[in-house]
Amino acid sequence: MTLPAGWTARRPTLDDVSAILAVVHAADTFAVGYPDFDAADVEAALTAPFTDPTRDAWVVTDPDGTIVAWATVDNPTGVGREYVEVYVDPERGEDLRAPLLARMLDRIAERAAERGLPALTVRTAVFAPETGWAAEVAAAGFTRVKRYVRMHRPLADLPPEPPLPAGVTVRPLRPGDEADLREFHRIVDTAFRDTPDYEPYGFDLWRDRLHLHGTTWDEWFVAEVDGATAGTLQSSDQALEQNEGFVRSLSVLPAYRRRGVGAALLRRAFAVYAAKGRESVGLGVDLSNPTAPVTLYRSVGLNEVYWADMYELVVPAAGV
Repeated sequence: MTLPAGWTARRPTLDDVSAILAVVHAADTFAVGYPDFDAADVEAALTAPFTDPTRDAWVVTDPDGTIVAWATVDNPTGVGREYVEVYVDPERGEDLRAPLLARMLDRIAERAAERGLPALTVRTAVFAPETGWAAEVAAAGFTRVKRYVRMHRPLADLPPEPPLPAGVTVRPLRPGDEADLREFHRIVDTAFRDTPDYEPYGFDLWRDRLHLHGTTWDEWFVAEVDGATAGTLQSSDQALEQNEGFVRSLSVLPAYRRRGVGAALLRRAFAVYAAKGRESVGLGVDLSNPTAPVTLYRSVGLNEVYWADMYELVVPAAGV
């Protein structure tokens, strides 16, 4: 990796969290208009179970020792696809993105060999303003495979919750109840099986990783239809700095779709967020999802605010 004179690449440590966060905030503000990451997110990335920062991540410092770029690999499940993130200070580190991406792809090739695989599929995201990054990703051989949109609605004008559909009830998750947690996981796992690219988590791994997105349990909900569990909603703490409630996942079993279960879960979550003084609610949606959730989200007042494209590349294992 060739760097300007006086600039240095090294491995990150937990002592770098605040400096890395400053870079991520600058990158987020350029890409989406506001910081979308917090210190806990950086720490989680540096301590993720399937990422070794002494081998899978880099920071670049300028001649004054200030971190201006951070690149890391993530694999939430330890199997399947890898994800590469390359964050740079948009004013000072733009020229670092392409060489960092090349180095990370070399590492993906090594990780494939270490896992005994002939190749690994790697993905990276590009936001609408990042036209230079899009060109660099394409030049590296990536192709666009899908688009995500971020949706949002203010909560100041939130209407009262309407009556629930016949037979539908919504209650908070019981986090101290092992059976309820297992049922929550079962619903999520089953509901997402018919979506493209889904990589299942076993219950133990899912439970171990819950803290990475926040466990404000009174914002997690279970819907039942005639007493049978039909759907779930998991909230995340990722947008608290914007005083925003965030829906991490909405899951409805196929047999109960288009019966008002999803809308009931969303409206209950919105009401709880508003009662806590949150100013807005947000969520992300995969446009390739065959259940067409955008229609549901629009029906409860959510609107698209920005998009990100996901790019993909198959990287042969080192030595292959």
